[in-house]
Amino acid sequence: MNDTPLAGRVHIGFFGKRNAGKSSLVNAVTGQDLAVVSPVKGTTTDSVSKAMELLPLGPVLIIDTPGFDDTGTLGELRVRRAKQTLNKTDVAVLVADALEGALAEADRELIAIFRAKKVPCIIAWNKSDAVRNRTPPPPADDPALAPEDSALRPPAPAFPEELFVSAKTGENISLLKDRIAALAKTEEPKLQIVGDLIRPGDFVVLVIPIDKAAPKGRLILPQQQTIRDLLEADGTAVVVKEFELRETLEQLGKKPALVITDSQVFAKVSADAPLDIPLTSFSILFARLKGFLLPAVRGVRVIDTIEDEDQILVCEGCTHHRQCDDIGTVKLPRWIRQYTGKTPRFVFTSGGDFPEDLSAYKLILHCGACMLNEREMKYRRDCAADQGVPFTNYGITIAHIQGILRRSLQVFPHILAELEEP
Repeated sequence: MNDTPLAGRVHIGFFGKRNAGKSSLVNAVTGQDLAVVSPVKGTTTDSVSKAMELLPLGPVLIIDTPGFDDTGTLGELRVRRAKQTLNKTDVAVLVADALEGALAEADRELIAIFRAKKVPCIIAWNKSDAVRNRTPPPPADDPALAPEDSALRPPAPAFPEELFVSAKTGENISLLKDRIAALAKTEEPKLQIVGDLIRPGDFVVLVIPIDKAAPKGRLILPQQQTIRDLLEADGTAVVVKEFELRETLEQLGKKPALVITDSQVFAKVSADAPLDIPLTSFSILFARLKGFLLPAVRGVRVIDTIEDEDQILVCEGCTHHRQCDDIGTVKLPRWIRQYTGKTPRFVFTSGGDFPEDLSAYKLILHCGACMLNEREMKYRRDCAADQGVPFTNYGITIAHIQGILRRSLQVFPHILAELEEP
Protein backbone atom coordinates (compact mmCIF):
# COMPACT_ATOMS: atom_id res chain seq x y z
CA MET A 1 0.00 0.00 0.00
CA ASN A 2 1.70 3.16 -1.19
CA ASP A 3 -0.67 5.79 0.19
CA THR A 4 -1.06 6.93 3.79
CA PRO A 5 -4.25 5.33 5.19
CA LEU A 6 -7.17 7.71 5.71
CA ALA A 7 -7.03 7.10 9.47
CA GLY A 8 -3.47 8.41 9.49
CA ARG A 9 -4.26 11.63 7.62
CA VAL A 10 -5.14 15.00 9.11
CA HIS A 11 -8.84 15.59 8.38
CA ILE A 12 -9.53 19.18 7.30
CA GLY A 13 -13.19 20.15 6.97
CA PHE A 14 -14.57 23.25 5.21
CA PHE A 15 -17.86 24.44 6.70
CA GLY A 16 -20.17 27.41 6.28
CA LYS A 17 -23.34 28.73 4.70
CA ARG A 18 -24.50 28.00 1.19
CA ASN A 19 -22.85 30.20 -1.41
CA ALA A 20 -20.12 31.39 0.97
CA GLY A 21 -17.60 29.97 -1.47
CA LYS A 22 -16.60 26.78 0.38
CA SER A 23 -16.14 24.72 -2.76
CA SER A 24 -14.24 27.50 -4.53
CA LEU A 25 -11.94 27.83 -1.54
CA VAL A 26 -11.41 24.07 -1.37
CA ASN A 27 -10.39 24.10 -5.03
CA ALA A 28 -8.03 27.02 -4.40
CA VAL A 29 -6.40 25.32 -1.40
CA THR A 30 -6.00 21.97 -3.13
CA GLY A 31 -5.07 23.40 -6.52
CA GLN A 32 -7.58 20.98 -8.05
CA ASP A 33 -11.17 21.05 -9.25
CA LEU A 34 -12.17 18.85 -6.33
CA ALA A 35 -15.59 20.39 -5.77
CA VAL A 36 -18.25 21.50 -8.21
CA VAL A 37 -18.59 25.30 -8.19
CA SER A 38 -21.77 27.20 -9.05
CA PRO A 39 -23.42 30.51 -8.08
CA VAL A 40 -26.55 28.48 -7.26
CA LYS A 41 -27.05 27.97 -3.54
CA GLY A 42 -26.72 24.38 -2.34
CA THR A 43 -24.59 23.05 -5.19
CA THR A 44 -22.71 20.79 -2.76
CA THR A 45 -25.37 18.31 -1.68
CA ASP A 46 -23.18 15.92 0.29
CA SER A 47 -19.71 15.88 1.78
CA VAL A 48 -16.96 15.46 -0.81
CA SER A 49 -13.53 14.28 0.31
CA LYS A 50 -10.12 14.00 -1.29
CA ALA A 51 -6.96 12.37 0.07
CA MET A 52 -3.88 14.31 -0.97
CA GLU A 53 -0.57 15.83 0.11
CA LEU A 54 -0.95 19.41 1.31
CA LEU A 55 2.24 21.37 1.92
CA PRO A 56 3.47 22.23 4.47
CA LEU A 57 1.32 19.73 6.37
CA GLY A 58 1.74 16.43 4.53
CA PRO A 59 -0.93 13.74 3.98
CA VAL A 60 -4.42 15.13 4.58
CA LEU A 61 -8.06 14.43 3.83
CA ILE A 62 -9.85 17.53 2.55
CA ILE A 63 -13.62 17.51 3.16
CA ASP A 64 -16.06 19.94 1.50
CA THR A 65 -19.42 19.97 3.28
CA PRO A 66 -22.94 21.09 2.31
CA GLY A 67 -24.21 24.51 3.37
CA PHE A 68 -24.99 24.60 7.08
CA ASP A 69 -28.01 26.83 6.48
CA ASP A 70 -29.66 24.41 4.04
CA THR A 71 -33.43 24.10 4.35
CA GLY A 72 -36.20 21.61 3.70
CA THR A 73 -36.24 17.89 4.37
CA LEU A 74 -33.20 17.16 2.21
CA GLY A 75 -31.48 20.26 3.55
CA GLU A 76 -31.86 19.00 7.12
CA LEU A 77 -30.27 15.70 6.11
CA ARG A 78 -27.36 17.58 4.52
CA VAL A 79 -26.84 19.66 7.67
CA ARG A 80 -26.86 16.47 9.69
CA ARG A 81 -24.18 15.06 7.38
CA ALA A 82 -22.09 18.18 7.92
CA LYS A 83 -22.38 17.74 11.70
CA GLN A 84 -21.34 14.09 11.37
CA THR A 85 -18.29 15.20 9.40
CA LEU A 86 -17.23 17.26 12.41
CA ASN A 87 -16.87 14.08 14.45
CA LYS A 88 -13.77 13.18 12.46
CA THR A 89 -12.48 16.68 11.66
CA ASP A 90 -9.07 17.58 13.08
CA VAL A 91 -9.10 21.17 11.79
CA ALA A 92 -12.18 23.15 10.73
CA VAL A 93 -12.19 26.03 8.26
CA LEU A 94 -15.29 28.22 8.63
CA VAL A 95 -15.80 29.89 5.26
CA ALA A 96 -17.68 33.17 5.82
CA ASP A 97 -18.82 35.64 3.18
CA ALA A 98 -16.76 38.82 3.45
CA LEU A 99 -19.40 40.69 1.45
CA GLU A 100 -21.85 40.24 4.32
CA GLY A 101 -19.45 41.86 6.77
CA ALA A 102 -20.57 39.86 9.80
CA LEU A 103 -21.04 36.29 10.90
CA ALA A 104 -24.43 34.82 10.14
CA GLU A 105 -26.45 32.81 12.64
CA ALA A 106 -25.35 29.55 10.97
CA ASP A 107 -21.71 30.65 11.28
CA ARG A 108 -22.11 31.35 14.99
CA GLU A 109 -23.80 28.00 15.50
CA LEU A 110 -20.87 26.29 13.79
CA ILE A 111 -18.37 28.09 16.03
CA ALA A 112 -20.32 26.91 19.08
CA ILE A 113 -20.16 23.33 17.79
CA PHE A 114 -16.44 23.64 17.06
CA ARG A 115 -15.91 24.73 20.64
CA ALA A 116 -18.12 22.04 22.12
CA LYS A 117 -16.24 19.36 20.17
CA LYS A 118 -12.87 21.06 20.81
CA VAL A 119 -12.06 21.25 17.10
CA PRO A 120 -9.43 23.91 16.32
CA CYS A 121 -10.71 26.25 13.64
CA ILE A 122 -9.96 29.30 11.54
CA ILE A 123 -12.42 31.72 9.93
CA ALA A 124 -11.66 32.34 6.27
CA TRP A 125 -13.45 35.47 5.05
CA ASN A 126 -13.83 34.59 1.38
CA LYS A 127 -14.49 37.03 -1.51
CA SER A 128 -12.13 39.58 0.01
CA ASP A 129 -11.27 40.78 -3.51
CA ALA A 130 -14.72 42.36 -3.67
CA VAL A 131 -14.48 44.06 -0.28
CA ARG A 132 -12.87 47.45 0.31
CA ASN A 133 -13.32 47.79 4.06
CA ARG A 134 -11.58 44.82 5.63
CA THR A 135 -12.15 45.59 9.28
CA PRO A 136 -12.77 42.26 11.05
CA PRO A 137 -16.14 41.83 12.79
CA PRO A 138 -16.46 42.10 16.58
CA PRO A 139 -14.92 39.22 18.56
CA ALA A 140 -17.11 36.25 19.38
CA ASP A 141 -17.07 37.19 23.05
CA ASP A 142 -19.14 40.25 22.16
CA PRO A 143 -22.55 39.46 23.73
CA ALA A 144 -24.22 40.40 20.46
CA LEU A 145 -22.50 37.50 18.74
CA ALA A 146 -22.48 34.97 21.56
CA PRO A 147 -24.59 31.84 21.02
CA GLU A 148 -27.78 31.80 23.06
CA ASP A 149 -26.88 28.42 24.56
CA SER A 150 -23.86 29.40 26.63
CA ALA A 151 -23.54 25.81 27.82
CA LEU A 152 -22.03 24.96 24.47
CA ARG A 153 -19.11 27.30 25.13
CA PRO A 154 -16.16 26.18 27.28
CA PRO A 155 -14.75 28.65 29.83
CA ALA A 156 -12.97 31.67 28.32
CA PRO A 157 -12.46 30.27 24.82
CA ALA A 158 -10.15 31.92 22.35
CA PHE A 159 -11.98 33.35 19.37
CA PRO A 160 -11.03 31.53 16.18
CA GLU A 161 -8.27 33.09 14.16
CA GLU A 162 -9.50 35.07 11.14
CA LEU A 163 -8.03 35.61 7.71
CA PHE A 164 -9.25 37.44 4.62
CA VAL A 165 -8.86 35.28 1.52
CA SER A 166 -10.00 35.15 -2.06
CA ALA A 167 -10.60 31.90 -3.89
CA LYS A 168 -10.94 33.97 -7.07
CA THR A 169 -7.58 35.81 -6.94
CA GLY A 170 -5.62 33.45 -4.70
CA GLU A 171 -5.11 36.13 -2.05
CA ASN A 172 -3.75 34.65 1.20
CA ILE A 173 -4.34 31.04 0.10
CA SER A 174 -0.75 30.09 0.93
CA LEU A 175 -1.08 31.82 4.29
CA LEU A 176 -4.31 29.91 4.93
CA LYS A 177 -2.48 26.63 4.32
CA ASP A 178 0.21 27.67 6.79
CA ARG A 179 -2.41 28.55 9.42
CA ILE A 180 -4.20 25.23 8.90
CA ALA A 181 -0.90 23.38 9.28
CA ALA A 182 -0.17 25.25 12.52
CA LEU A 183 -3.56 24.28 13.95
CA ALA A 184 -3.10 20.66 12.88
CA LYS A 185 0.20 20.15 14.66
CA THR A 186 -0.23 17.53 17.35
CA GLU A 187 2.05 15.56 19.59
CA GLU A 188 3.57 12.39 18.23
CA PRO A 189 1.47 9.33 19.11
CA LYS A 190 2.48 8.01 22.51
CA LEU A 191 1.60 4.43 21.63
CA GLN A 192 2.87 2.16 18.90
CA ILE A 193 0.97 -0.82 17.59
CA VAL A 194 3.47 -3.33 18.93
CA GLY A 195 6.92 -1.71 18.81
CA ASP A 196 6.87 -0.74 22.49
CA LEU A 197 6.16 -4.37 23.49
CA ILE A 198 9.38 -5.76 22.05
CA ARG A 199 13.12 -5.07 22.11
CA PRO A 200 15.36 -4.52 19.08
CA GLY A 201 16.33 -7.88 17.62
CA ASP A 202 13.19 -9.68 18.84
CA PHE A 203 11.16 -11.59 16.33
CA VAL A 204 7.39 -11.80 16.29
CA VAL A 205 5.24 -14.38 14.54
CA LEU A 206 2.19 -13.00 12.73
CA VAL A 207 -0.58 -15.48 11.93
CA ILE A 208 -2.50 -14.34 8.86
CA PRO A 209 -5.17 -16.61 7.35
CA ILE A 210 -5.48 -16.57 3.57
CA ASP A 211 -9.04 -17.66 2.89
CA LYS A 212 -11.92 -16.61 0.66
CA ALA A 213 -12.50 -13.50 2.80
CA ALA A 214 -8.90 -12.30 2.43
CA PRO A 215 -8.34 -9.51 -0.13
CA LYS A 216 -6.77 -10.70 -3.36
CA GLY A 217 -3.09 -9.90 -3.77
CA ARG A 218 -2.62 -7.91 -0.55
CA LEU A 219 -2.77 -7.92 3.22
CA ILE A 220 -5.43 -6.01 5.14
CA LEU A 221 -4.46 -2.67 6.67
CA PRO A 222 -3.90 -3.76 10.33
CA GLN A 223 -1.53 -6.49 9.15
CA GLN A 224 0.42 -4.11 6.93
CA GLN A 225 0.70 -1.48 9.65
CA THR A 226 1.79 -4.00 12.28
CA ILE A 227 4.57 -5.31 10.04
CA ARG A 228 5.74 -1.76 9.39
CA ASP A 229 5.67 -0.95 13.11
CA LEU A 230 7.77 -4.04 13.87
CA LEU A 231 10.35 -3.06 11.28
CA GLU A 232 10.57 0.48 12.67
CA ALA A 233 11.18 -1.01 16.14
CA ASP A 234 14.05 -3.10 14.70
CA GLY A 235 12.11 -6.30 15.19
CA THR A 236 11.73 -9.22 12.81
CA ALA A 237 8.34 -10.26 11.45
CA VAL A 238 7.75 -13.93 10.62
CA VAL A 239 4.45 -14.30 8.74
CA VAL A 240 2.64 -17.65 8.59
CA LYS A 241 -0.80 -19.06 7.92
CA GLU A 242 -2.70 -20.62 10.81
CA PHE A 243 -1.89 -24.20 9.80
CA GLU A 244 1.82 -23.44 9.65
CA LEU A 245 2.27 -22.03 13.16
CA ARG A 246 3.15 -25.20 15.08
CA GLU A 247 5.78 -26.34 12.59
CA THR A 248 7.21 -22.82 12.30
CA LEU A 249 7.66 -22.52 16.07
CA GLU A 250 9.50 -25.86 16.09
CA GLN A 251 11.80 -24.80 13.26
CA LEU A 252 12.69 -21.38 14.69
CA GLY A 253 14.82 -22.87 17.45
CA LYS A 254 13.90 -20.19 20.00
CA LYS A 255 10.75 -18.65 21.35
CA PRO A 256 9.36 -15.56 19.66
CA ALA A 257 8.77 -12.48 21.77
CA LEU A 258 5.12 -12.52 20.75
CA VAL A 259 2.57 -14.22 18.53
CA ILE A 260 -0.05 -11.95 16.94
CA THR A 261 -3.01 -13.55 15.24
CA ASP A 262 -6.06 -12.68 13.24
CA SER A 263 -8.94 -12.99 15.71
CA GLN A 264 -10.88 -15.38 13.49
CA VAL A 265 -8.33 -18.16 14.17
CA PHE A 266 -7.72 -17.27 17.82
CA ALA A 267 -8.73 -20.69 19.16
CA LYS A 268 -6.46 -22.71 16.86
CA VAL A 269 -3.49 -20.38 17.36
CA SER A 270 -3.94 -20.51 21.14
CA ALA A 271 -3.92 -24.31 20.99
CA ASP A 272 -0.81 -24.44 18.81
CA ALA A 273 1.24 -21.78 20.63
CA PRO A 274 2.82 -22.96 23.93
CA LEU A 275 1.50 -21.16 27.00
CA ASP A 276 4.89 -19.61 27.74
CA ILE A 277 4.74 -17.64 24.45
CA PRO A 278 2.78 -14.35 24.75
CA LEU A 279 -0.23 -14.23 22.45
CA THR A 280 -2.57 -11.45 21.34
CA SER A 281 -4.46 -10.34 18.23
CA PHE A 282 -4.35 -7.53 15.70
CA SER A 283 -7.76 -6.39 16.88
CA ILE A 284 -6.68 -6.14 20.52
CA LEU A 285 -3.55 -4.21 19.54
CA PHE A 286 -5.67 -1.77 17.55
CA ALA A 287 -8.11 -1.32 20.42
CA ARG A 288 -5.12 -0.13 22.46
CA LEU A 289 -3.82 2.04 19.62
CA LYS A 290 -7.21 3.73 19.22
CA GLY A 291 -7.47 4.32 22.97
CA PHE A 292 -10.32 2.04 24.01
CA LEU A 293 -8.75 -1.24 25.17
CA LEU A 294 -9.71 -0.80 28.83
CA PRO A 295 -13.38 0.13 28.21
CA ALA A 296 -13.56 -2.67 25.63
CA VAL A 297 -12.37 -5.24 28.17
CA ARG A 298 -14.95 -3.93 30.63
CA GLY A 299 -17.69 -3.84 28.01
CA VAL A 300 -17.28 -7.40 26.77
CA ARG A 301 -18.59 -8.77 30.07
CA VAL A 302 -22.07 -7.71 29.01
CA ILE A 303 -22.16 -10.61 26.56
CA ASP A 304 -22.68 -12.93 29.54
CA THR A 305 -25.93 -11.12 30.36
CA ILE A 306 -27.42 -11.04 26.85
CA GLU A 307 -31.07 -12.07 26.63
CA ASP A 308 -33.41 -12.86 23.75
CA GLU A 309 -34.31 -9.78 21.68
CA ASP A 310 -31.56 -7.62 23.18
CA GLN A 311 -30.15 -5.40 20.44
CA ILE A 312 -26.43 -5.40 19.63
CA LEU A 313 -25.04 -2.70 17.35
CA VAL A 314 -22.24 -4.04 15.11
CA CYS A 315 -20.13 -1.22 13.63
CA GLU A 316 -17.73 -1.66 10.71
CA GLY A 317 -15.45 1.30 10.03
CA CYS A 318 -15.04 0.58 6.33
CA THR A 319 -17.44 -0.31 3.52
CA HIS A 320 -15.72 -3.34 1.98
CA HIS A 321 -17.65 -5.90 -0.05
CA ARG A 322 -19.25 -8.47 2.26
CA GLN A 323 -18.17 -12.08 1.81
CA CYS A 324 -20.54 -14.99 2.39
CA ASP A 325 -18.92 -15.71 5.79
CA ASP A 326 -18.19 -12.12 6.80
CA ILE A 327 -16.75 -11.71 10.29
CA GLY A 328 -18.98 -8.84 11.43
CA THR A 329 -22.32 -9.76 9.89
CA VAL A 330 -22.14 -13.56 9.91
CA LYS A 331 -19.49 -15.16 12.10
CA LEU A 332 -19.71 -12.97 15.21
CA PRO A 333 -23.52 -13.05 15.42
CA ARG A 334 -23.38 -16.85 15.04
CA TRP A 335 -20.69 -17.24 17.72
CA ILE A 336 -22.55 -14.96 20.14
CA ARG A 337 -25.78 -16.91 19.71
CA GLN A 338 -23.92 -20.18 20.27
CA TYR A 339 -22.08 -18.86 23.33
CA THR A 340 -25.09 -17.27 25.03
CA GLY A 341 -27.77 -19.68 23.91
CA LYS A 342 -29.89 -16.57 23.27
CA THR A 343 -31.24 -14.92 20.14
CA PRO A 344 -30.33 -11.22 20.32
CA ARG A 345 -31.06 -8.90 17.42
CA PHE A 346 -28.11 -7.49 15.49
CA VAL A 347 -28.11 -4.07 13.83
CA PHE A 348 -25.29 -3.26 11.39
CA THR A 349 -23.64 0.01 10.37
CA SER A 350 -20.61 0.66 8.19
CA GLY A 351 -18.37 3.49 7.11
CA GLY A 352 -19.23 6.88 8.61
CA ASP A 353 -22.70 5.87 9.78
CA PHE A 354 -23.11 5.84 13.55
CA PRO A 355 -26.43 6.40 15.36
CA GLU A 356 -26.74 9.41 17.63
CA ASP A 357 -29.27 7.63 19.84
CA LEU A 358 -27.75 4.44 21.27
CA SER A 359 -30.27 3.89 24.05
CA ALA A 360 -31.86 0.89 22.34
CA TYR A 361 -28.66 -1.18 22.38
CA LYS A 362 -27.39 -3.56 25.04
CA LEU A 363 -23.89 -3.52 23.56
CA ILE A 364 -21.84 -1.86 20.81
CA LEU A 365 -19.52 -4.24 19.01
CA HIS A 366 -16.95 -2.38 16.91
CA CYS A 367 -14.35 -3.49 14.38
CA GLY A 368 -10.65 -2.73 14.87
CA ALA A 369 -11.25 0.80 13.50
CA CYS A 370 -8.16 0.80 11.29
CA MET A 371 -9.98 3.08 8.81
CA LEU A 372 -11.24 5.59 11.40
CA ASN A 373 -9.13 8.37 12.87
CA GLU A 374 -8.63 8.95 16.57
CA ARG A 375 -11.11 11.82 16.77
CA GLU A 376 -13.98 9.81 15.30
CA MET A 377 -13.29 6.83 17.53
CA LYS A 378 -13.23 9.09 20.57
CA TYR A 379 -16.57 10.55 19.50
CA ARG A 380 -18.09 7.07 19.21
CA ARG A 381 -16.71 5.95 22.56
CA ASP A 382 -17.90 9.13 24.24
CA CYS A 383 -21.39 8.73 22.77
CA ALA A 384 -21.58 5.22 24.17
CA ALA A 385 -20.22 6.26 27.57
CA ASP A 386 -22.57 9.26 27.83
CA GLN A 387 -25.56 7.01 27.14
CA GLY A 388 -24.36 4.17 29.38
CA VAL A 389 -23.96 1.63 26.59
CA PRO A 390 -21.02 -0.82 26.90
CA PHE A 391 -18.50 -0.69 24.03
CA THR A 392 -16.14 -3.46 22.90
CA ASN A 393 -14.60 -4.81 19.70
CA TYR A 394 -14.39 -7.91 17.53
CA GLY A 395 -11.11 -9.36 18.78
CA ILE A 396 -11.87 -8.94 22.47
CA THR A 397 -15.30 -10.48 21.96
CA ILE A 398 -13.88 -13.50 20.14
CA ALA A 399 -11.21 -14.01 22.80
CA HIS A 400 -13.86 -13.79 25.53
CA ILE A 401 -16.21 -16.24 23.83
CA GLN A 402 -13.39 -18.72 23.21
CA GLY A 403 -12.12 -18.48 26.79
CA ILE A 404 -8.70 -17.04 25.97
CA LEU A 405 -9.18 -13.36 26.80
CA ARG A 406 -6.97 -13.58 29.89
CA ARG A 407 -4.14 -15.09 27.88
CA SER A 408 -4.49 -12.55 25.08
CA LEU A 409 -4.08 -9.69 27.58
CA GLN A 410 -0.98 -10.96 29.38
CA VAL A 411 1.15 -8.46 27.44
CA PHE A 412 -0.90 -5.71 29.15
CA PRO A 413 -0.70 -6.48 32.90
CA HIS A 414 -2.58 -3.33 33.92
CA ILE A 415 -5.47 -4.31 31.66
CA LEU A 416 -5.34 -7.92 32.80
CA ALA A 417 -5.89 -6.71 36.35
CA GLU A 418 -9.38 -5.62 35.26
CA LEU A 419 -10.33 -9.26 34.85
CA GLU A 420 -9.35 -9.96 38.43
CA GLU A 421 -12.06 -7.62 39.69
CA PRO A 422 -15.47 -9.14 40.50
